[in-house]
Amino acid sequence: MDMVSSDKFVEDYVANLSKTQISMSIPMWDCHILNLQTSDAESTLVVRIHHSLGDGTSLMSLLISCSDELPSFPVMKKPGSAGTGRFSTWFWRCWNLLFLTWNTLVDICMCVATTYLFKDTETPLKAPSGSVAFTSRRIVRRTFCLGDVKSVKNATNTTVNDVMLAITQAGLSRYLNRRYGKAKISDNGEWETNLPNTIRLTATLFINMRSSPGIYALEEMVKKKSKAEWGNKIGYVVFPFKIALKDNPLDYLKDAKATMDRKKATLEAKFRLFMAKVFVKFYHTKLAAFPLTSMWFSNVAGPQDQISIFGNPVAFIAPSLYGQPAVLTIHIISYEKKISVVLSVDDNIIPDPYNLCDDIEETLKLIKNTTVSLRGLMNN
Repeated sequence: MDMVSSDKFVEDYVANLSKTQISMSIPMWDCHILNLQTSDAESTLVVRIHHSLGDGTSLMSLLISCSDELPSFPVMKKPGSAGTGRFSTWFWRCWNLLFLTWNTLVDICMCVATTYLFKDTETPLKAPSGSVAFTSRRIVRRTFCLGDVKSVKNATNTTVNDVMLAITQAGLSRYLNRRYGKAKISDNGEWETNLPNTIRLTATLFINMRSSPGIYALEEMVKKKSKAEWGNKIGYVVFPFKIALKDNPLDYLKDAKATMDRKKATLEAKFRLFMAKVFVKFYHTKLAAFPLTSMWFSNVAGPQDQISIFGNPVAFIAPSLYGQPAVLTIHIISYEKKISVVLSVDDNIIPDPYNLCDDIEETLKLIKNTTVSLRGLMNN
């Protein structure tokens, strides 16, 4: 069997696996070893775990605890205070508190409005109903050089998460433009738009709610009163993607950073986590369920060093899920010097997920080349 056939076999195997459910009468996890050489690895280990056992941070901790040697992880930096003097420090703390309170009140109102009133535009990425949670999923991935993402991050004073959100937004815009009509390039080299004037496309963006948000060994997570708690400790915010074709690729990064900075200055994620706990336990309502956004988005930092399990080096890590009420879920995972975009799609609605991967990859190249050009102009 050639490499292309091997890759397709593994992809189809995982897709068929998503058609089945985990039995509740036995431990809610299983492992599948596919002893088949692919273009990435000598063999593939597929681990299926019920989400009730833990979130991405918990399961990543479980993975590294199974490795032969504990790897290092990116350090989570805490934001510093704006002022150094006593008065300026007091002023900025009061201002930030007022800003946080106002943003939270606005987001709580938007939370209710999004649940009952505002709906996403009917696009080729929009689920027709919540019944898509019971359909099978095709899981594909595309891997980039982490150094390219970091070079854009450093040149634009943003974060890795900002860059990945930006290239996702741009990739979605290019993909939808193609889906709405045959994409054409005008005489001056610019893409002709087939997009409607206004598209409301939101994502459920998950956030680690632990007081210590890094990745820790399993031994540390299961300790009593540990700040790195085991389990599902995630909240989420509704993140609006601005779908449009922009002449300057850096405009996608500006939009993503501005929106993400706004989401950081709010308690929306904690409020939604509170709603899920209270309403599910005492009063069932729409507010306790996930909003019907067009997609889900998650970003998890993986090991900075290569890990091995029982002497077998791990070539790649690709987390994903099925059973969600969205036809598209994007997971971002960094590992060693690479960063991967993992798509989980309902291929009855998104039949060409590799085209979306191509659009995301092409956007990263455009943004990187633009930052390099601007840096060259500044140096001259």
